[in-house]
Amino acid sequence: MPHPHRATGVSRRTVTKAAASAGLAALFGAAGTARAATRLGPRTFDVSVASAALGRSAPVRLILPSGFDTRPGRAYPVLYLLHGAHDDYTSWTRETGIEAFTEGRDLIVAMPDGGPTGIPTRWLSGPDYETFQLTEVPAMLRRDYRASGVRAVAGVSTGGYGAMAHAARHPGAFAAAASYSGILDTTAPGVPTLVDAIVARENLAPLSLWGNPVLNLLTWQNFNPRARAAGLRGTPLYVSNGSGVVGGTGDWLPEALESALWPSAHSFTDALARQGIAVTTHFYAGGGHSWAYWKPEFTASWPMLAGALGLPE
Repeated sequence: MPHPHRATGVSRRTVTKAAASAGLAALFGAAGTARAATRLGPRTFDVSVASAALGRSAPVRLILPSGFDTRPGRAYPVLYLLHGAHDDYTSWTRETGIEAFTEGRDLIVAMPDGGPTGIPTRWLSGPDYETFQLTEVPAMLRRDYRASGVRAVAGVSTGGYGAMAHAARHPGAFAAAASYSGILDTTAPGVPTLVDAIVARENLAPLSLWGNPVLNLLTWQNFNPRARAAGLRGTPLYVSNGSGVVGGTGDWLPEALESALWPSAHSFTDALARQGIAVTTHFYAGGGHSWAYWKPEFTASWPMLAGALGLPE
């Protein structure tokens, strides 16, 4: 996946270094509970979570509701936003106006670390980002930030994979799920090679993810949203993807990447259709694998996400 535009942002390594130098020193407390956090703005914090699943502490960026301090008895639904490959947990606040968008809305936005590949799964030889995102982060949010049990999830690129994989593998864990240019059929033609390239780009051994796509096919299928589609029955879903090069504008690399995921997205939604599982789709001509397209797709999916979270649009 391409490195997202960073003209106004900072790298993952810079953010990590800055957080370390700050020592997570700012304390933010409510309801008699204090927790170490770095305050980034009136409502935005970076929290370090000690993770047994990852064998290290990992960051989560939070946007808290307006008036969080003044309503200590209130619990809030949580919208999880997952980042893509070769990016980090800061991407949604760096690339979108999510802080302004959620101003005045009664929800918590949680943006957890998904690792350098942004593939939030249980690695065959390595970390368990699935447990981190689905068990450890929610436990922290319930304990320290008054999160309710109502959750929705959305993601871009490999984060879109994570949104659908999490919801499919854990039926009922999320009230809604949305994917923008996600990898939704990991065994579709050409996709295992693409996934291996994502892993290799971070200097990680490709077989450390799910093993060999042929010899370890059952593992690949176990973590494949298309193969686990039955688990999505009853969950409101949104899937978007562009055709990329076909109908594109000539921005070759992001359009080629988007084209590579087009068959995967259709394979996934076709599997849903065969099982009678409803999904809202937006398959559009052209488009690239970039935030320029993902931002309006998030806006388009918001009414579905808001309804699932019990919020007005």
